[in-house]
Amino acid sequence: MVKKRVVVGLSGGVDSAVSAWLLQQQGFEVIGVFMKNWEGDDDDAYCASNVDFVDAAAVADVLGIEIEHVNFAAEYKDRVFAEFLREYGAGRTPNPDVLCNAEIKFKAFLDHAMRLGAQHIATGHYCRVRERDGRFELLKGLDPAKDQSYFLHRLNQAQLSRTLFPVGELHKTEVRRIAAEIGLPNARKKDSTGICFIGERPFREFLNRYLSHEPGPIVDERGREVGRHVGLSFYTLGQRQGLGIGGVREGGGVHAPWFVAHKDLARNTLHVVQGHGHPWLQSSWLEAEDLSWVAGEVPQAAAGLAAKTRYRQADAPCSLRADTSAAGEQGIRLDFAVPQWAVTPGQSAVLYAGEVCLGGGVIARASLPSVVPLQAVVPRPRPRRRKPTAPARV
Repeated sequence: MVKKRVVVGLSGGVDSAVSAWLLQQQGFEVIGVFMKNWEGDDDDAYCASNVDFVDAAAVADVLGIEIEHVNFAAEYKDRVFAEFLREYGAGRTPNPDVLCNAEIKFKAFLDHAMRLGAQHIATGHYCRVRERDGRFELLKGLDPAKDQSYFLHRLNQAQLSRTLFPVGELHKTEVRRIAAEIGLPNARKKDSTGICFIGERPFREFLNRYLSHEPGPIVDERGREVGRHVGLSFYTLGQRQGLGIGGVREGGGVHAPWFVAHKDLARNTLHVVQGHGHPWLQSSWLEAEDLSWVAGEVPQAAAGLAAKTRYRQADAPCSLRADTSAAGEQGIRLDFAVPQWAVTPGQSAVLYAGEVCLGGGVIARASLPSVVPLQAVVPRPRPRRRKPTAPARV
C-alpha cells in the first residue's frame, strides 16, 4: 500500500517536531520543510533563523526524514510585511501572524507541498479539523492555554481540507513528554513568543527603522498634558509599559498605572487614562471589515455566538448583525453583553460557536466615549527652578 505523503512545516520548535513523529506513527510518508520568511538579521541575537534551521535539521535526522530549506522571504515581504507597515503607519495595530498564516504558511507553503506530490500539509498549531456534512470545521485545540485557532480564522475551506494539526488533541505538557521520551534534541527548547520577523527584539527599536514619527502631546482625560509621545505609530490601545509618564499625584501618593486609551491622528495626540478598569478602555460594540469565514459561510445572527478581540482573551458572548461602512465595504457589528477591554483597530475579531471557529474580520472601530479635543489641552506644569542662593558668609 502506498503511503500518503504529508509535508510538515518544521520550525525548529518542539510542537512541529512532535507533529512529524505523530504522523510517522500514523503511517504517513513525512517530509519536512523549513520556511525562511525573513531576509537579514540572521546573525542578530534577536532573530536567529539559522539556529532554528539547525534545530529543525537535527529533528529530521532523529526521525529519519528528509528536510528542505525553502525561502518565502519575497512572498512574505510583499504579502505580509508591506501590509504590516501600512497598518502601523495608519495608526492601527495589525496582527501579522494572522496574515502570515493565511498568505504564507497555508498558501505559499501549501502550494509548494502540492508540487512535491503531498496530499496534506501539517503544522504544530494547537487546533483541530473536523469534517461534517461535506464542510471542514476549525476547532479549538484541546489545551485551552495553547489554543491557536484565533490565528487561523482566515483560512478557507480548500486550505483547511488539506491541513493536519497532530498536536491539537494534546496538551503542551504531553507534547514535551513525548519529545523527551523519543529523544528529540529540542524537547526542552523554549517556545518562541516574538513576531516572526522581529523575534524577541525591542518592538519600538524595530519599527523605528521603517516608520516616520512625529512627537506630540500625551494628555489625560481632563485634557492636561502629562507627557510627550515619540510618534503615534509606536503605541497601541491598552499599552501600559513605555509611556514614560510615571510619578506621583498632586498631593502625594503613587499613581495608578497609565494606559493608552485613544490615538487622535488628526491632532497627533495620545490620550491616556489611569486604572485598568477606566471607562475609556471599555467598548460595548465594535465594527469589523475585511471579513473571512473559515467555516465556509457567513454565520447567522443566532444565540450562542461569542468573540475574541485579542488572543488569549476569554470568549465574550455577543450578538451579530451585518454592517456596511460609509465606503460601501461589507462588514459586521458585534454588540457585547459585557464591555470589552481595549478593543484595538487593526486587530482581529474572531467569532466562535462553542469550540468551532467561524472566522472573523479586522476591527475597524469600536465604541469609545468622546475625548478631550487638543484645543482644551492644558500644558503640564513644569517644576519651578529655585534660584541658587548665595553662599553664607563666614
